[in-house]
Amino acid sequence: MARAFIFVLDSFGIGGAADAGQFGDAGSNTFGHIAKACAEGRGDRDGLRSGPLRLPNMTALGLGEASKLATGFAFGDGARLSPGAFHGTAQEISSGKDTPSGHWEIAGVPVTFDWGYFPQTVPAFPASLTDAIVREGKVPGILGNCHASGIEIIERFGEEHIRTGKPICYTSVDSVLQIAAHETHFGLERLYELCRVVRRLVDPLNIGRVIARPFVGESRDTFERTPNRKDFATPPPEPTLLDRLTERGSKMIAIGKIGDIFAHRGISEVRKGVGNMAMFDKALGAMDDARDGDLVFANFVDFDTEFGHRRDVPGYAAALEAFDKRVPEALAKLKPGDLIIFTADHGNDPTWRGTDHTRERIPVIGQAPGLAGGDIGLRTTFADIGETVAEHLGLAPGRHGNSFLATITHA
Repeated sequence: MARAFIFVLDSFGIGGAADAGQFGDAGSNTFGHIAKACAEGRGDRDGLRSGPLRLPNMTALGLGEASKLATGFAFGDGARLSPGAFHGTAQEISSGKDTPSGHWEIAGVPVTFDWGYFPQTVPAFPASLTDAIVREGKVPGILGNCHASGIEIIERFGEEHIRTGKPICYTSVDSVLQIAAHETHFGLERLYELCRVVRRLVDPLNIGRVIARPFVGESRDTFERTPNRKDFATPPPEPTLLDRLTERGSKMIAIGKIGDIFAHRGISEVRKGVGNMAMFDKALGAMDDARDGDLVFANFVDFDTEFGHRRDVPGYAAALEAFDKRVPEALAKLKPGDLIIFTADHGNDPTWRGTDHTRERIPVIGQAPGLAGGDIGLRTTFADIGETVAEHLGLAPGRHGNSFLATITHA
């Protein structure tokens, strides 16, 4: 029996979603626009990076071919593909462009219902919800109560939060209610407990996630978020690939926020680190520890939170190049019969308007030592990833998606 590894570059979409217009995202392309900006010098930053985008290792796995299939955007033309590499792209069928929808669909369970959202008004939350948060959360009030990005709203309300003890509550176009509070003045465990209360309160509104956003610092100029973020997510509506694996007795090692995304269902072990490179270290360690039949599922969140939402093109480009340099370390740990897939959960085009996710297709690239590899084409749902892993690990087919294992076996 083999092992499997899924590495999610959070928000690394490659454009071309057929329904992007329905989300106001027609023309968005995280990868394509970053590459274009770098080629034109708009991806340069002193001391960080300069010049064209360089991703030789993912290009050798077929990233350029996946991009060409998704949108027609060519990248790395003429690059030699690694033996056994496979490449393609996948279209999301879930109703949202958020993190849970993308990850659940990857794990074989598309989101076919509509999440609840808060309006782009001030206040954003209904008075009944605000009153309940204050009453049941035992806080003197809330700050924010609007759509905002995390860093900006902490800078705006952080000092008042320390002075008054009122938590900072905000949302976005995603189905989410985020609560920022100071780790020491408010207390980390108190923040988590408040989020548990709010999780229960927003269940009737069908809100996907309540996220604890702890920070430290004493003034606007020194505030910074800490790695103790915690997501309180609603559980998937039916068993995912993760559930099916752990019910069989196999181990599912979650790297980063994967455990939170799946409400810790179907999770054997969680390993976390601060930043993409620390997360990569954790993923490599999990690869060493994984046994036959196990899955390592890793999320690299910095692409999204640090660079996509902040519309930071040079930062995103540098993060991609740093990640790409480490890809050979993961490939070197593969044994005959293993399968590794590099993919994404949605887009977050740093050249796009606003600060929110963008509806895009995702890359599906990887390698399986001993298999032929090749072109897996356009997959009509992210669930094909989960079904491929399921077949590879000897599980019966799920209800959604189709495995492409035969394609890369006999290409």
